Amino acid sequence: MRKSAEKKESGLSPMMKHYLAMKEQYPGTVMMYRLGDFYEMFFDDAVEVSKLLDLTLTGRDCGLEQRAPMCGVPFHAVDGYIAKLVKLGKKVAICEQLTAPGDQKGMVERDVVRVITPGTVTDETMLESGVNNYLASVVVKGNLAAVAWADVSTGEVKVLETPASRLEDQLLSIAPCEIIASESGAAYGNALESVELGKLCKFQGYYDYAFHADNAESVLRGFYGVYHLSALGLESGEAVVSALGALIDYIQSTQKRTLKHILPPRKIRPESGMYLDYTTKKNLELTETIADKQKIGSLLWVLDRTETNMGARLLRRYIQEPSRDEAEINLRLDAVEELYRNSEMRSACGLALHCIRDIERLCNKIAYNTVRPNECIAIKESLVQIPPLVAALGAVKKSDKLLSVRSGLDPLPEVAACLEAAIQPQGDPKFADRIIKDGYNEELDAYREAHKSARKLIAEFEGKERQATGIKNLKVAYNRVFGYYIEVSKSNLPQVPYYYERKQTLVGSERFMTPELKELEEVILTSQEKAQKLEERLYAEIKRLMFDILPVLQKNAALIAELDVLYSFAEVAVRNGYKRPVVSARSKAIVIKEGRHPVVEALKRKNTFVANDAVLDAQCRTVVVTGPNMAGKSTYMRQVAVIVLMAHLGSFVPAERAEIGIVDRIFTRVGASDNLAFGQSTFMVEMSEVANILNNATEDSLLVLDEIGRGTSTLDGLSIAWAIVEHIALKLKAKTLFATHYHELTELENLLPALKNYHILIKENKDGITFLYKIARGGASKSFGLEVAKLAGVNVKVIDRAKEIMGAIESTQTADLNATISAVPSADATPTNQIGFFAEDSRYEALASVIRDIDVDSCTPLQALTILTNLKQTVTAKSDAKSSKKR
Repeated sequence: MRKSAEKKESGLSPMMKHYLAMKEQYPGTVMMYRLGDFYEMFFDDAVEVSKLLDLTLTGRDCGLEQRAPMCGVPFHAVDGYIAKLVKLGKKVAICEQLTAPGDQKGMVERDVVRVITPGTVTDETMLESGVNNYLASVVVKGNLAAVAWADVSTGEVKVLETPASRLEDQLLSIAPCEIIASESGAAYGNALESVELGKLCKFQGYYDYAFHADNAESVLRGFYGVYHLSALGLESGEAVVSALGALIDYIQSTQKRTLKHILPPRKIRPESGMYLDYTTKKNLELTETIADKQKIGSLLWVLDRTETNMGARLLRRYIQEPSRDEAEINLRLDAVEELYRNSEMRSACGLALHCIRDIERLCNKIAYNTVRPNECIAIKESLVQIPPLVAALGAVKKSDKLLSVRSGLDPLPEVAACLEAAIQPQGDPKFADRIIKDGYNEELDAYREAHKSARKLIAEFEGKERQATGIKNLKVAYNRVFGYYIEVSKSNLPQVPYYYERKQTLVGSERFMTPELKELEEVILTSQEKAQKLEERLYAEIKRLMFDILPVLQKNAALIAELDVLYSFAEVAVRNGYKRPVVSARSKAIVIKEGRHPVVEALKRKNTFVANDAVLDAQCRTVVVTGPNMAGKSTYMRQVAVIVLMAHLGSFVPAERAEIGIVDRIFTRVGASDNLAFGQSTFMVEMSEVANILNNATEDSLLVLDEIGRGTSTLDGLSIAWAIVEHIALKLKAKTLFATHYHELTELENLLPALKNYHILIKENKDGITFLYKIARGGASKSFGLEVAKLAGVNVKVIDRAKEIMGAIESTQTADLNATISAVPSADATPTNQIGFFAEDSRYEALASVIRDIDVDSCTPLQALTILTNLKQTVTAKSDAKSSKKR
C-alpha cells in the first residue's frame, strides 16, 4: 500500500511534492501556499475550504492523470479569509514565497512562516479590542490539574494549580479560545461536560514530549534566559512547569519569530483572590447577561468607562478575579477617592487616556517586526500623552498607587521625537508611497530630489521632442516591463527621426527610445531604487529602536491600563452617586445602608430604584427572605453579592454606607435550568450546585440561595430546604441570604442561632397588590401567588378557579391528600355552589363575580329580590357553618 502511494507521489510535479511535504510537517492545518498573487489550497484542503468559504473549486495539473483540486484567494484579501477559517476553529499554515521568481534557478523557495490558530491570533481585525484571546495548556496528574494560559497578542502569561475536580470550572472562567493537552490529556478533556455542550472549545492533542518535565524545563530556561526556574517563581517537578513548557513550545512552533513581548508567568495563588465559580459569574451577570450573552446589562457594562482597550481588558480581569488582599483593595480605593474628589485631575487624566492607543497589542507587532508606519505613529501619539498624564497626576496628595503610576511612566521623549521626525503620516495621497518624511535623512532627500528633477526633465524632454518632430500627440510614458519610452501614432511614423530606436510595435502606435531618454531613465530609476533601499534601511533602524525599548513600552502599557481602570471606577462613582466602602480583613460583617443594584438602577432610568439595607454579622449570619415572586427578592440578594464583589475590586459601591469584611468566595444558586444532554433534570442540576456550595463554602463565604427545593414535591422540597438552612447555620456558619416560598422556614428564627427573617413589603388594595420593593423584618404573611398571576395577565376565569381550589384546600384541615382532593369542587360547578368552598377573601371575590354576571337592565323586581335572597342565604349558611365548626 505504501509502495503504491510512493509510486503515485513520484509522478507529482516538484511544486506539488513540496506542497505535500509542507502539509506533512503541519498536520491538522489548512495549508495556504503562495503562488504569485494568490494563496492556493490543494487536494482535501481545497475541497473543504471551498465549501467553508464558498470559493470556486477548480483544478491544477500536478503530474498525475487527474488534476489536483484547487481553490485560492488573492494575497491582498487573505486576512479576511484566514479570520473566517480561524473563527470556524481551523488552524491555518501560511507557506510564503521567500525568493522572487527569477532570482534563482529552479523552483521558487517557499516555507511556512507562521501557523495561525484560534489561540494564537494577533491580527487586530480578528480580535475583540476589550477581550483577551487566551491559549491554554492543561496537565492532569491524579487529583491535581495545572493550567497555563497566555494572550499572545498582549504577552500576558499566567499559571495555576487546582484540584482536578475544579479544572472544568477554572477553564470556564478563563474562557480560552484554544486548549492544548497531551494526547491522553486531550481525551480526558474532551470528555468534560462543558466541552460536549459547547461551552468550552475542544482540547487539541499536542506532542506528548512537549509536556515531559525535562523538555518543559529546558524550553522555559531557554525561552526566558534563566539558569533556574526559581527565577520565574516556579519549581522543578511542578505540574505547572509541564503545562507552561508545552504552552511556550506550542507558541514558538506556530509563531516562528522572536517572542520578546511574551512576559514571565504570573502564578495565580488562591489565597490572594476571591474564588468565583462559573455558575456564580453567570448568575451575577458579571461580564455578560444570561439571556442574550451581551455586555449591555452586565456589571461590566456599568463599570466600564475606560478610555483605552488595555484598561477595558484589565477591568474585565478585575471583575473575573476580585482581590481579597486588604492592602491592595485599599490602595485602589485610595486612588479612586483622589480621582473622585479632584474633578480637574480626573478630567485631565480622561482626556490624555482617550488619545492613547492599544500599546499592549502594538508591542507584539514590534516583537514580530511587523509594525506598520501607521502603528509607529500610534505609538508616538500614545507616548506624547504621557507628559500631560504625569502632569495631571502631579495633583496627587495621598494615593500611593497613583504616585507609583506617576513615577513609573516613561514618556521616552527621544523615541517620540524620532518617530515624529521620521515617519510620514498616512492618508495624504501625495506621499502614499513614502514611509520616511522629507528632512529626516539628507542622503534620502538627495535621492528624492534627483528623482524629482529627472521627472521634471522628462516633461521638458517630451515638450522638446514634440517641437523638434512636429508630432503633436507624441508622449513619453512608463511601464514596468519596458521602462520609459516615446509613443508615436502610426499616422505620424513618417515624421519620426532616424535616431529613434524602435522598442515595441502596437496596433495603432510604435514605441521608441533615444540615448537622452535612456540617460534620464537611468537617473530616475537609480535614484528611485537607492531611495527605496535607504528608506527600508532607515525604517528597519526605527523598528530596531522600538524593539530595544519594548520592556519600557510594556511597563507603560501596564501602568496606563491600571490608571484607566481606577479612572473608570472614579468616573462611574461620580456619575452614579457611589460611595467608598470600608473594607477590612478584621471584620467578618457585611453592613450595607441604602444599597442599590448597580445594573437594575442603570436600566431603570426614569424610575427611582428603591434602596435597601443589609446586615450579615455575628448576630445575623443567615437571612431568610420571603415574599411573592416579582417583589424583588432575587434582585435584593444579588444586589448584596454584587456590592460585596465591587468592594473587593477597589470600586466605590451603590450605597450610602458599606462595611465589607473580606470574603473568600461568593456562591450563588439562583434560577432554574436543566441539562437534557446529560439526563439531568432541573432539580438534579439544582442539587448538584447546592452540593458544590455545601462542600466548598467556609465561614468567610457569602452564599446566595434562591428557592432551594422547588424542583420537587412540596414536602420533599421543604424538608431539603430546612436541612440545608440548618447545616449552613450550625455547621458552615457562612453569611447567607436564603429566599424561599416555604413559609414554614420562618419558624427557624426561633430554633437556630444568628438567623433572622426578612420579607419584601407589599401593599394590598381593592384592585390587587402593589410591590414596594422594600425589605423589612419578619416573615411574609402569604405568597400572593394568585395576585401576581393576575398582574401577569392570566385569564380571569383561571384565577377564579385557582381561588376556588385554594379555598377548598385551606378549609380542609387534614393531612389526608385524598380527602383534600375530594374537597375540591368540580370545574363545572355553578357560582352559587362554589361560594360555599371559599376562604374569607375568596368567598367575597366569588360573590362579586356572581353579582357582575347579573343583567340589571333585563332583571325584574321579583327576580332581583330572589337573587338577593339567595345571596344572603348563601353567606348566612356559610357563616353559620364556620361558627359551628369553631365550637
